[in-house]
Amino acid sequence: MKDMVIKERAVQLVEGLLSSEQQESPWLPEAAVCDVREHALGWLVTWQSVEYIRSRDLEEMLVGHGPYLVDRQDGSIHHIPVTTYRGVDWERLYLQQVRGARPPDPLIAAVRAFVQSDGTIAAMRHLRKQAPLLTPQQAKAYVMALREGAEPPEELVSLTRKREICPPLPIETLSAPAQ
Repeated sequence: MKDMVIKERAVQLVEGLLSSEQQESPWLPEAAVCDVREHALGWLVTWQSVEYIRSRDLEEMLVGHGPYLVDRQDGSIHHIPVTTYRGVDWERLYLQQVRGARPPDPLIAAVRAFVQSDGTIAAMRHLRKQAPLLTPQQAKAYVMALREGAEPPEELVSLTRKREICPPLPIETLSAPAQ
């Protein structure tokens, strides 16, 4: 198992990133780490302009950027937009967008229960009612997978999820896993 990233290493990685950004864009205010909090996924690192950290003058404050997450497993750095960090379940979003976790299927338990109690046709009927984007053939494939003890394919499950009207801003990967 790889070594987990410790707090000091997380700060070092973010400081390196901030320094690189400053070199690439010298017109930007100089930034520094101002807080680090441990999280189950890694280290949440907040940063701010050096001038604000020194003076606490609100005119020097950078706003609207959100924290960085340094992944505990590999040291990669990810920007969590402030609206995502404050407005949604960013941890779930991170697991899905960055680590490739499959979002939950909102209908699987109910459809499985219909298959067991009322049969295939009733399960298909329920599924189509709840997920009208599925064609009859897709609903059949979904239900047959459950009947056979398997998970329905992701391309079918994705059609069972409600579309978000205003999806959150994505979490951006800023650096690859640390060496």
